[in-house]
Amino acid sequence: MPDLASQTIMAFDFGTQKMGMAAGQALIESAYPLPLFPMKDGIPDWAALLNIVKTHQPHLFLVGLPLNMDDSESELSIRARKFARRLRHQTNIQTLMVDERLTTREARDELDYYQAQGRGKKLSADSIAAALLIESWYRHPAGIQP
Repeated sequence: MPDLASQTIMAFDFGTQKMGMAAGQALIESAYPLPLFPMKDGIPDWAALLNIVKTHQPHLFLVGLPLNMDDSESELSIRARKFARRLRHQTNIQTLMVDERLTTREARDELDYYQAQGRGKKLSADSIAAALLIESWYRHPAGIQP
């Protein structure tokens, strides 16, 4: 595996109807949102998703873990973990879970800012949240195994 500085990272803000995605480059600590990915009851079109993965050639996946504020897990947490395990199995790429509490709120604030400047028409809060997962990971590179 390449050293951290040369890693390409992809992050996923898991959802049952849609999933936010982002990519980033560790060398310059960048992260940028990708288009929303449609889900069918929490299940992606794996062929389409793997095609996107192939395009970005990541070295690491981050999947948001939606914990409750009291650290307990919900049904969505269990489903996000299952998605992360399947992603790792399908790609053989290291996959970590990252606490995503409050990222959606922060992402909505950022989206409001971009829209106020006329630049947020094609952005989604879910994909911005995925980019925030990457940025958070740069500051604190830890994760939880799915």
